[in-house]
Amino acid sequence: MLAGTGFEVTMAVDGEDGWTKLVGGAFDLVISDIQMPRLDGLELTRRIRATPERASLPVVIVTSLASPDDIAKGAAAGADEYLVKGAYTRDDLLKALARLM
Repeated sequence: MLAGTGFEVTMAVDGEDGWTKLVGGAFDLVISDIQMPRLDGLELTRRIRATPERASLPVVIVTSLASPDDIAKGAAAGADEYLVKGAYTRDDLLKALARLM
């Protein structure tokens, strides 16, 4: 979805791969799903918030989990934005990224 918008995107195969890439690089923002093998997006977000050098890194969760309980869990983990798949547009995502960066 971000192709052609001017963002440089680094993909990860799962949450653990995302964490490894995050530790080894410099990033302006993280977009994560919740449902991932090895390390889910909520735990990834918690790790980011618990690491002083990454604690202020904006995190956007994009997921199909839409219940109020799921959204509350995203907020409790420290997500800056929670977008439900199928309920947001490309423009919604770009506005969120602009606001967070």
